[in-house]
Amino acid sequence: MSSRRRGTVAVVLAGAVALTACGSGAAVGASGTDRREKQEPLLALPAPTGAYAVGRDSLHLVDKARRDPWVPKAGARELMVSLYYPARKATGAPAPYMSAEGARAFLKEMKVELPAEVLSTTRTHAFAGARARSGTFPLVVLSPGFRTPGAVLTGLAEDLTSRGYVVAVVDHAYEAAGVAFPGKGVLPCTACGKIGPTTFRPAAEGRAEDLRFVLDRLIGKTSPWKHADLVDKGRVALGGHSLGGAAAAATMARDPRVRAGVNMDGPFVDSGDASGLSDRPFLMMGTEADHSPGGEDASWDVTWKRLEGWKRWLTLSGADHFAFTDLAPLAGQLGEDDPEGLPGRRAAEITRDYAGAFFDQELRHRRTPLFDGPSGANPEVVLQHAPR
Repeated sequence: MSSRRRGTVAVVLAGAVALTACGSGAAVGASGTDRREKQEPLLALPAPTGAYAVGRDSLHLVDKARRDPWVPKAGARELMVSLYYPARKATGAPAPYMSAEGARAFLKEMKVELPAEVLSTTRTHAFAGARARSGTFPLVVLSPGFRTPGAVLTGLAEDLTSRGYVVAVVDHAYEAAGVAFPGKGVLPCTACGKIGPTTFRPAAEGRAEDLRFVLDRLIGKTSPWKHADLVDKGRVALGGHSLGGAAAAATMARDPRVRAGVNMDGPFVDSGDASGLSDRPFLMMGTEADHSPGGEDASWDVTWKRLEGWKRWLTLSGADHFAFTDLAPLAGQLGEDDPEGLPGRRAAEITRDYAGAFFDQELRHRRTPLFDGPSGANPEVVLQHAPR
């Protein structure tokens, strides 16, 4: 794990629990639709940079072909998907960041005394039930890190949507405390503490099955989502943080429907030359300590050599493991930036700008100079193996 931390509050929010299998940790939280408790938000997500308003829906999916890997007696594998879509302005109701119940479950799991309202009232820029714009848009599916709810990728999802994408953020049952499922309420993080050197790969491969099932339901012949006709089925990409990044790569390796992928500070478990990933574009974004060439995670060096399509490897100077999530800018707003590290505001800007530029390049054929070499506007970003 990177030696740089984002202060006490970030450790609280991000959960100071390492994934010993890959040198990374993750946070626990939840997204939900509960009405916020009445108080002014202390925190707010960065404003999206695009021209579209952001709508948000929630979709409950059940894969009856698989039993839950963490709680087999629970029956079929269940997923919650937060769907962000380009919307008509001035429609819908403000969408919550986390439910109060989910935030309380997170804090209880982590044995931390922090008011749940600090998290549950965080201001978002999405509107539940907003009227959809007309047209079709590329689809990006995002998977969070282990112990981390999809809520912590809200800022990235909102920004991509504002730029003209449909974004699906997946919550995987029993892999984060505080995520609510219909008929079951807020589920515990049963998987917490069960991932280690021998179980990380099965966990990532299980998530890959989750993500493939999500694609089946969103871009298959029929879809349960009422706005499914917004999705351009020929322009699909995946991204993820930590375990979610590993899952994104593993999914892409098995699924030719995925045109491009992003791994944000996660290991690789299956991206070899026989995997089908080698000829498609891939972006690797990581921390200096863990994911520089020759760093602690050797899977990045191995994968880099095997990738034969368009590829870039970026490291963020001064970043910690959670710099790619909302935990960075939220901690910064609480005054908990590491004075020697990457400020949370900048971490959010860099993640948003480079991930967005990559998806624009690969799904919308929009040329960007960001990947051509060092950027004077982004001196914190080191482009490893820079193109000549």
